[in-house]
Formats: sequence, C-alpha cells, structure tokens
Amino acid sequence: MSSTSGDNQPVVRSVVRLPAEVRSPFEVYVNGVRQELGEDYRVRDGALVFERELRKDRISGWRWFLGAWGVGTYRQDDSVDVRYQRADGSPALAEKLDIELR
Repeated sequence: MSSTSGDNQPVVRSVVRLPAEVRSPFEVYVNGVRQELGEDYRVRDGALVFERELRKDRISGWRWFLGAWGVGTYRQDDSVDVRYQRADGSPALAEKLDIELR
C-alpha cells in the first residue's frame, strides 16, 4: 500500500527481505554506501524498508546479446548488501539482495 507525498504523488517504497540467518547488529549498504537505520531505512517484519525507489536491472536475452557485441544499454541497477555475523561469530555478507517495490 503506497501513501502519497505532499504533492499527491505516490510514495514508492523499496522492500528488501533479509536472509533468515541475519540477526542484529548488521550493516546495510546501497551501491557500496553505508545506510543508517532510521535515516535511510527501517526494519519491519524481517525486511529492510526504504522510503525511496531502488531498482535492480534485469538483463533480457536481447540486451545480453547486444552487450556481447559491445553495445551498451545502461539502466538503474541498485545493489543492496548486508554485512553481519553468523551464529559462530564469523563475518558474512549477503550481496545483491532482491528488491521489491510497493
């Protein structure tokens, strides 16, 4: 369910499901830039919620074919990564997590 901004434009939220093994504390990065809890995102029902649109580019077969011939097609391709510790204390990184728009 999207709400609206002050100018009646729908507010797009990006939701990123956390892997089951991720427990607090953890660090969140978007395109390699560290994000701050409460300022850049919030945690709700096992997911990260961003109050902005994040996109993950899906490369079709046609675009892949063009790229193989050196023809570039560039689109927004955000990467959400989460750095955390496993139960045994070893460091782990969940990379390029799926992004849902709501």
